[in-house]
Amino acid sequence: METPKHVKFCTHQKVGILLIFSVGFGFFLQSSSSSSEETRCELSSNSNNSYCGFRKYIMESYFEKYDSLLERNIQNFIVDELLFNTCKLLPDNLNHLLRVSVPWRHLIGEGSHRHIASTIRFHMQPDSMSQLRAHFCKVIIIERLPTGVFADPFELQHLLKRGVFTDVAVFGDTNLELPSVLSNQSAVEIHMNAAPTSLLGHISELEISADLPLHARYPPLDDSGYSEVEFGEPEIFLRCSMEENGDHESCLLMPANDRTGSRTDNVVWRIPSGIRAHAGIVSAVTFLAASISTLLIVLTSIFYSDSKLCNNLKES
Repeated sequence: METPKHVKFCTHQKVGILLIFSVGFGFFLQSSSSSSEETRCELSSNSNNSYCGFRKYIMESYFEKYDSLLERNIQNFIVDELLFNTCKLLPDNLNHLLRVSVPWRHLIGEGSHRHIASTIRFHMQPDSMSQLRAHFCKVIIIERLPTGVFADPFELQHLLKRGVFTDVAVFGDTNLELPSVLSNQSAVEIHMNAAPTSLLGHISELEISADLPLHARYPPLDDSGYSEVEFGEPEIFLRCSMEENGDHESCLLMPANDRTGSRTDNVVWRIPSGIRAHAGIVSAVTFLAASISTLLIVLTSIFYSDSKLCNNLKES
């Protein structure tokens, strides 16, 4: 007859074996997935595929090398990584074939919750479009946000589920509670499907609109009562599925910036801030209000306790 201790030992032994088997099976699946990914990249490299050199998001590859959004780091990444790994199926005269401009860019809304809306226009010569042989393209917009504002990742996920974007992610400082003086820059990468919308004369144009919700952080004190946050133009890319002589490749296109069609002034958000000269008065009034509130709470608690005690004595 088995004793309770023996039954308990056997149960623990079975659970231990099951856990070891589960962990081993998990490692096996992970290694198999990694091996298949490496095999896929090796096969793709034989057909000049540069997709495996990058993650799903461009900024994910960027933050593997850099930890800040400095302008020189961005430019070095574009030159050393993106331009260096340009798809070999692209024509050499791409800059003459495809150009991009941002003719319209404004802040929409009031208060501390606004939207930055942008119109992005691609220009391409129609007689040169056949050289690209693109079957499907996505527009990639990278918005580098200043320290005074942030994008809520949870809000962006709701927009993603509604189909506003095909993909979206926030990189950098994603802490939603920090004030401006303690926060760092962040970047939002937006992916949207691209399809030709109109043909104007001899120029083929693709125009899309992007609307990004933003929120203001608590700004530092300022004598003017406002803190100005300035937005530069976004980085814009095209990721296209290319085909040439039976070779398929996911290519990243970097259109040249058409300065003639882009707006020249940057977008500025004037965020209300506390006035430095009022800091002493506000602190004194806040301390006085907090002290009076605390005193009232204490007195109310004492009075309520005494009243309850008297009622209990009367009932007894």
